Amino acid sequence: MNTTTSNDIRGVLIQIAGARLLLPNATIAEVLSFADPEPVPNAPDWLLGRIRWRGWQLPLVAFARLADISSEQGGLGSKVVVLKALAANAKTPFFAVLTQGFPRLVTVSRNALVAGDEGEALPTGVRARVMLNEDAALLPDLEQVEQMIGEALAAAA
Repeated sequence: MNTTTSNDIRGVLIQIAGARLLLPNATIAEVLSFADPEPVPNAPDWLLGRIRWRGWQLPLVAFARLADISSEQGGLGSKVVVLKALAANAKTPFFAVLTQGFPRLVTVSRNALVAGDEGEALPTGVRARVMLNEDAALLPDLEQVEQMIGEALAAAA
C-alpha cells in the first residue's frame, strides 16, 4: 500500500565514513565510480582534488574530513555523488562528494523525520542532526560547503 502524501519528499541517504547524509533527491545529478582525482595544490585535506564530468572539472569533497568525522579516503567500492550547486554565484554549477557505496532512495515524511540532539555542537558543513525512522543522519549545509569549496579553490589558485 502506498502511503506517500503530498507533504512527503524523495530523499537520498548517502553513506560517508562514520555517518550518513540526508539530501533531497533533486540535488543529485549522477552517481559515479570513484577514480583518483587530479590534486589541487595547497588545498585543504577535505578537498581531494578535481574530477572530470561532462566537460566540467568538479571539486571532489570528502565530507567526513570536512566535518571532522573521519579521515575518509577514496578507494575500491567508493562512489562519487555529483550534486547540483545551490548558490547562484557558484563557479561551477556542480560539485562531487565521496561516498561509501550507492545512495539509498528514501521517502521523507514529516512524521518520520525527527530533529536530533540539539545540545551538541554541529560539525562543520552540517545544518542539523536528524533521525529518519531508525537511521541517524546529518543534513549538510550545502551553501556553507559550496562557500568553503570556493574559498579553498581561490586560495589554491
